[in-house]
Amino acid sequence: MKYIVILGDGMAGEPLAQLDGRTTLEAAATPNMDALASCGVMGLAKMVPNGMKPGSDVANLAVMGYDPKACYSGRSPLEALSLRIDMEPTDIIFRCNLVTLSEDGAYEDKTILDHSAGEISSADADILMDAIREAFNSDTIRFFSGTSYRHITIWKEGELLDFEAPHDHLGQTVGQYLPKHPLFRQMMERSFQILNDHPLNRARAAAGKNKANSLWFWGAGTKPSLGDFTATTGLKGAMISAVDLLKGIAVGAGMQVIEVEGANGSLHTNYEGKAAAAVKAVLEDGNDFVYVHVEAPDEMGHQGSMESKVQAIEYLDSRVVAPIKAAMDASGEDYRLLVLPDHPTPIRARTHTSEPVPFVIYDSRRQARRIARYCETEAAATGELIAPGHKLLSLFLEK
Repeated sequence: MKYIVILGDGMAGEPLAQLDGRTTLEAAATPNMDALASCGVMGLAKMVPNGMKPGSDVANLAVMGYDPKACYSGRSPLEALSLRIDMEPTDIIFRCNLVTLSEDGAYEDKTILDHSAGEISSADADILMDAIREAFNSDTIRFFSGTSYRHITIWKEGELLDFEAPHDHLGQTVGQYLPKHPLFRQMMERSFQILNDHPLNRARAAAGKNKANSLWFWGAGTKPSLGDFTATTGLKGAMISAVDLLKGIAVGAGMQVIEVEGANGSLHTNYEGKAAAAVKAVLEDGNDFVYVHVEAPDEMGHQGSMESKVQAIEYLDSRVVAPIKAAMDASGEDYRLLVLPDHPTPIRARTHTSEPVPFVIYDSRRQARRIARYCETEAAATGELIAPGHKLLSLFLEK
């Protein structure tokens, strides 16, 4: 038996008047996920425990079967694991975004325009991070390049500080959300002076792209400790994702991390490459379990782009779900397929929320026969609710 998880990050949402009261998931053309819903088990799962922030870190740990309340030590340490950064128990690790701020006025009066600096490429970001390292690296503070706008800062023997996430305050004046700690406030203000007129940013502006003109610190945590996935489940597992967070969870869980060329976490990621890698992982490379993470619906939700989020969901359906199912059917191998988001990212909010998410479990050996759509409304109508959400994996694995 092979097990495949296909996760559309932030794919769930809220009804929109522009879509006649439908969510983006309901408005998207998803014939392949609908077919799974018509032949499988559908319901809702609460992936974000009460009292915890609705981040992809917490939610994806739950999807992986880990109880976030027992094992979560912060988002950034998980991302640092994927970069193979050495961490000490006394280190404090932060996510460090390259963001786009408005240019006029004092720093505290600027507006946060884009948490991802136009989904800046990793190559461009690394050039800017070189300038940051030259200015700030010391015996106590170190900066590490990650993927696209997502980077890591380690503060030796620091304090565990709670900073605001930039994607929670898009379009807002930054003053009230800035760190109170003087070191981090000063680094953010100075980073604008370093980055805004950097030659690379001048070239980006001339090309009509958003400048990556400031650092933004958030997501603090300490060195994590996750149980080994194989020891827990008896399955050899692999992770396919463009983002460091998911790769870090996989490293912490002792899973294989599969890199896919052209997978970048954007709307135009290499969907077909991810699908092909997933099939190869379970049919050729000896894995029993593969987790395919697609970031695009979440990014489009953060951007507040209804049309692009619908397109991202449709791409997931036609370019990931369809080819994986077709290849697995052709192989003759028994398999189970779990499709779900980790959390909603509603267009209205442009950030994550904590509501339960729709899931569907398809089993190639046992198929129901009905007409159903994979969406929030029909999942809720089943009356099936998995809470806490980390128990869903046991249901999926038939444990």
